[in-house]
This record gives sequence, structure tokens and C-alpha cells, in this order.
Amino acid sequence: MARKSLVEDEGVRSARLLDAQAKAADLFAAIEPRGIIAPGVREIEASDAVRDLAAEMFGVDRHWHKRIVRAGPNTLQPYRKNPPDRAIAADDIVFLDFGPIFEQWEADFGRTYVLGDDPVKLRLRDALPVMFRAGRQFFGAHEDVTGEQLYAYMTGLAEADGWRFGGSIAGHLVGQFPHEKIAGEYIESYIAPGSDKPMRRTDRNGQACHWILEVHLVDLDRQIGGFFEELLDLGPGPA
Repeated sequence: MARKSLVEDEGVRSARLLDAQAKAADLFAAIEPRGIIAPGVREIEASDAVRDLAAEMFGVDRHWHKRIVRAGPNTLQPYRKNPPDRAIAADDIVFLDFGPIFEQWEADFGRTYVLGDDPVKLRLRDALPVMFRAGRQFFGAHEDVTGEQLYAYMTGLAEADGWRFGGSIAGHLVGQFPHEKIAGEYIESYIAPGSDKPMRRTDRNGQACHWILEVHLVDLDRQIGGFFEELLDLGPGPA
């Protein structure tokens, strides 16, 4: 009986994480039609506009991590950096990384937008979901994969495609707010070098760990980067 209850609880947890992600996807789908990513708009203005849109669409009043909008050379910077606020230019590449909380369940969603028709920026944007799918396939094919193994695979994919992997991590745990502790000294919470425990494991509460996969690709010569993230181990993945 206890086993059945655990399975049912996990089904609810998975459904709520997927529902939170679906709402985040709907939120991001509304960004371009609202003109939020446009020349002359400052990154902080775009961030505030997405925050307000999340409140309007879903009543979201909390985000579990800092809201990120980065344009142009700021797209080279990983999550932990705080580059100076920048106005979006007419031909910029721009990425967003938001963590809205929907009814106590965390989403973590990142997408990249290109203004103009620069072929390298468009190739970078289009490479991101392809690389995400490859990472998900690698995760699916290796039952005992560790965070450091998946990170090494993602960095190798980036280099093979002519990019550099821009992050010191390639993802992290996610769950009900507040989720399993994420701190710099707790490397097992990340998809990163030194994270040597199997990713398919239970957390301190005996529940299945769920993961976000992040893809941050950069071109140092052109001073551009792109970002893509969503759930790694739940759902069908990006089309």
C-alpha cells in the first residue's frame, strides 16, 4: 500500500512540474507578440515587462531565482554574473532565463531570440534545442549517468558544433518551492564537474530527483551567446 502511495505522489509531482513548465512556455510564447524584445528596450525593462506579464497571465508573484534578460555581448555571461544593464540593439541576439513559481511549483525556462537576419545568430539560436534533445537522448540512454558525465557530454557537443559551452554547469535540481537545497558547496545538486552521484536517485525526502538541463552556447570571436533550458527528465522535450 505504501508503495502505491509513493507512485501516486510521484505522479502528482511530475504532473505539477510539467504543468508549471507548460505555463512558462505559454508565458514565453506571449513575449514576442507583446513587443517586449525590441530595439531600444533595456534588459531591465524587458525583465520587468515579463514579470508583469506573468502576473497578468497567471497571477505569478514570485520567481525562485533572479530574472535574466541578456542581449548582445551580455549573452556571453553565465547565470552567476551580473553584467551592466544594456539596451537591446536592432540586430541583437537576446536570451531570457526565468524561474516563475506556479502554485508552489517551480518552472525554469530559457529561450533565445534573434532580431534581424544575421545567419550566425540564427544558427546559434537554432542549435540550442537540437543540442538539448541530444543531451536528453544521452541521459535516456545511460541509466546511471552522473552530473559530471552529462556535463562532459554537453561541452563536447558544443565544441563539435563549433561553439564553446558557456556555463560552469549544465543544469540543476528542480521541484516544489523551495526545492532540494542548491548551494555552491553542494555539487550533487548540479550537472557539473565533480557531481559524481547517479542523477536517477531519490532526494532527502525519498522522492525522485527531477532535473533541468541548460544549454549555454557562446561564440567568443563574435561576442554572442544563446541559452535554452527546460525539464530534462519529464515530458516529451522541445519540438
